[in-house]
Amino acid sequence: MPDASTSAPSLVPALDVPRRSTDADVAHLVALLASMRDELVAIRRDLHAHPELGRTEERTTRVVAERLRLAGLSPRLLPGSGLVCDIGPSPAQSGRRRIALRADLDGLPVADTCGLPWASTHRGVAHACGHDVHTTAVLGAGLALADVAASGGLGTGVRLVFQPAEEVQPGGALDVVNAGGLDGVAQIFAIHCDPKVDVGHVGTRIGPITSASDEVQVVLTGPGGHTSRPHLTGDLVFALGQVITQVPAILGRRLDPRSGVNLTWGAVQAGSAHNAIPSSGSVRGTLRCLDVRAWEKASDVFHSAVEQVVAPLGLEAEVRHHRGVPPVENEERSTGVLEAAARDVLGPDAVLLTEQSLGGEDFAWYLTKVPGAMARLGTRTPGGRTYDIHQGDLRVDERAVEAGALLLARAAVLAGRA
Repeated sequence: MPDASTSAPSLVPALDVPRRSTDADVAHLVALLASMRDELVAIRRDLHAHPELGRTEERTTRVVAERLRLAGLSPRLLPGSGLVCDIGPSPAQSGRRRIALRADLDGLPVADTCGLPWASTHRGVAHACGHDVHTTAVLGAGLALADVAASGGLGTGVRLVFQPAEEVQPGGALDVVNAGGLDGVAQIFAIHCDPKVDVGHVGTRIGPITSASDEVQVVLTGPGGHTSRPHLTGDLVFALGQVITQVPAILGRRLDPRSGVNLTWGAVQAGSAHNAIPSSGSVRGTLRCLDVRAWEKASDVFHSAVEQVVAPLGLEAEVRHHRGVPPVENEERSTGVLEAAARDVLGPDAVLLTEQSLGGEDFAWYLTKVPGAMARLGTRTPGGRTYDIHQGDLRVDERAVEAGALLLARAAVLAGRA
């Protein structure tokens, strides 16, 4: 277990938010998390140095579980990896279902090039999406809430959800749901690092904040032939070109343009000789959509569009559509809770309207079961460089760990009172 000596210089400076709420409960949370600042940053650095891919997060699970047990809590390990941990009164005691806070544990198959002392020690694997920050923030929120609960100040119970495999579609959120991780939960909250937003600020939005994300592939087959005689065979490369250009255009006309549908190809394979028409080829890409109703229709429209484009060209088409995740649709009241919490603990100007993203997030699966919301957590040092997630050089301002913990702990308290 990483440790930060109380006599050593602080690992990170304090959050500069002088105009917080004067509410006594807020002051207590702020003091609790300030006292844990260095320990949480040390844990975050340890996790960053030891990233694990989806459904292999055994060490990460162990680090979190050990710290929760040290606080007198009783984490429940999930099958494989991940855990849940309940804090405060049970639903039978409080008469209310729990509030859940979710973190994702996995790293990405990306080489870490951040150049920091706590860079990944696992070759080809990195926390390039900030899940180490999410995990530590939820852990910090849980430790603070456990202290509040011990003094009788937590009226509604809280469940910490540390899930595996967010980066593996359709996502480890389904593992948690299938293991009963949402049983007895009324509402759920999460954060996601945003290196375009300054630390100490959060981005929120009611409604879709991320996109549905599906993997699609079209495989064409035909007799093949010589490029001098395309009229005697199916011109497969030409047909792939028609699929690449026409199918996205058809989707844009057959689905509501307000749904944010987007089909982008990422890979195409066909042939090996300049003068031979190949007998097979494929194109692969992603199909994304901001509206869950359009997402539900998109598969049929996609299949139909491919068939209509290929039919006149004398080739066989196989369409493979791998469902990923639905959009994250932030519920209005839950979004209001996150915004109120951010203003309480980070200051009155802490909340920004975030843009919609066509990236996928498996937090969406929880929102098909219970209401909730996700906030974008600022990780950029003011005046510093803007990084991008899923890149090996990602750096975060580590004050974001304390900011995220404060936000989630306060949201759980406010949601429990609503």
